[in-house]
This record gives sequence, C-alpha cells and structure tokens, in this order.
Amino acid sequence: MRLGSTVPTIVFRGLLIDMDGVLVDSTPAVARVWTTWALKHNMDPDYVLHFSHGRTSLASIRELLPHANPAVHLAEDRWMERAEIEDVADVVALPGAKDLLAATPPAQLTVVTSATRSLAEVRLRAAGLWQHVAHLVTASDIVRSKPDPEPYQKGAAALNLHPRTCIVMDDAPSGVRSGKAAGARVLAVRTTTTDEPLLAAGADWVVNDCSSLRICISCHLGQLAIEFSHDELSRPPKML
Repeated sequence: MRLGSTVPTIVFRGLLIDMDGVLVDSTPAVARVWTTWALKHNMDPDYVLHFSHGRTSLASIRELLPHANPAVHLAEDRWMERAEIEDVADVVALPGAKDLLAATPPAQLTVVTSATRSLAEVRLRAAGLWQHVAHLVTASDIVRSKPDPEPYQKGAAALNLHPRTCIVMDDAPSGVRSGKAAGARVLAVRTTTTDEPLLAAGADWVVNDCSSLRICISCHLGQLAIEFSHDELSRPPKML
C-alpha cells in the first residue's frame, strides 16, 4: 500500500468501482480487439491501447479518427462492441473481486465502467460477478467519458448519494481524474498502471488489487469501512 500520509479507517457510504482492471481481467481480449482495429487503420497498436485505456471506445475512436464523420465513428464503435462481446473466453475475475463485491451491500455499490451495457453484462457474467451487481453505469448511460466526472457522478446518484461520501476504485489515470473531479476520494489499483501516473492523477491511495482490502460494516448506520492489508508488498502491474 502506498499512501500520502498515515491512514485512519476509511469510512464511506458508497463504493463506486470500475470494471475492467479492477474487478475483471479483460486485458488479453481488449488487446486483441484494439490491435485488430489499429492495424486495420494503419495505427500503432501499442499507442492505440494506451490511448484508449480507461475511456469509452466511442470517445477514443472519435479522437483517433478526427476527420471521419459521426456515422463512421458510430459504425466503428458498433464493430468494436461486437468484437469485444464475442471475445470473452479468457475473461476472469481479478484477485479479491468476488469477495469485495459479496461483502458490500448491493444498495451501496455501483459498478461504473467505460464498456457498453451489453459488454459489461457479458464480462461480469463471464467472470462470475454478475449476481453481485445491482447498480451499473456504463458507456450507454453517459454523454461524457472518463476523465469527465459524469460517470462517477451518475454512479453516486444511482445510490442517492453525493460523490463526496463515496470511494472510487479505478485502475486508470483517466478514471482517477474522473473520480476526483466528481468530488470522491479515490483508491487506485496498480493492476494496469504504475503508481506514479495514478498518484499524479490524484489518487489518494494505491494498492495492488481488491485482495488488498476488506470491507467492513461500520457501527454507524449506513456507513462502510475499508481495511487495508498492512503487510502488502508493492508489486508492478501484472496486466500491462
């Protein structure tokens, strides 16, 4: 665990948690689909993968194809969604994800993802996590992608909470910025990104993954608490 200062018990009312890279390891599938797309457009796959990380596919496509018209952007995004939905054979839950979701009351949890609703459901089902998700905010529900605050603002609104009473968990700098801009505290995980970009984006804490944490019901009505694994050894991202 890397922290900016000594950490008291973190008490909060709502958990707003990203999907890919926090709950679900979809990295091989994402890499295959975006690499195919990049090569089709004569782009460097590594650059495209880095550029699109943590954002909706449509937002990325709009910026990667700035001279194409909106109809082309939408067609490319539909292709991307179909390709990702069909590629879930090796999509799995990340360490600790199932336990973390099971320990969090559904009424205090929103999954906030840059995937479309159809893709999010397919991946959460493939990873065995769907039964724990009662509230879901996806690319299908927003106008502005992360790092805009809209996704996490809507995640908090789904719980009838203000973002400042929530903890955001995300693995991408764009997601960290989105959470901070919404007014939440942000707990980043180093599954896909090293500490420095996450801290530079404003993360309040950085841990390895969900297995580094334990959710506890607070003695105060409606509150939850996060406990950290204090013997955690910092490790480099495993999903790059």
